[in-house]
Amino acid sequence: MTPFGKKVRELRKERGISQKEMAAKLAISPAYLSALEHGHRGRPSWVLIQQIITFFNIIWDEAEELESLARLSHPRMVVDTSGLSADATELVNLLNREIRSLEQGKINQMLDIIKNKS
Repeated sequence: MTPFGKKVRELRKERGISQKEMAAKLAISPAYLSALEHGHRGRPSWVLIQQIITFFNIIWDEAEELESLARLSHPRMVVDTSGLSADATELVNLLNREIRSLEQGKINQMLDIIKNKS
């Protein structure tokens, strides 16, 4: 699941809307919406993000949050470490290898470190 997919699912469930109903309103297939929610599809287009924002009638901070989550929701990332230190390259490669076996608590700790880097 991606951060964007998780948020869309939360918004949809809060409002009691089925995937089938939402997909019909957005003129997309329920299968595509399901894949988007579960992180089996790449980042949605800007147009679809705007349609979803309009669908849920969200504004300002919540709309910006959804746009930001979409930017952070590509399920298959490529990280270019050329020009970075050997440690940075090792970090990326170890994370790639070990991400599936990390406990959620460790992932949360790592996210906190990165988000609060300043």
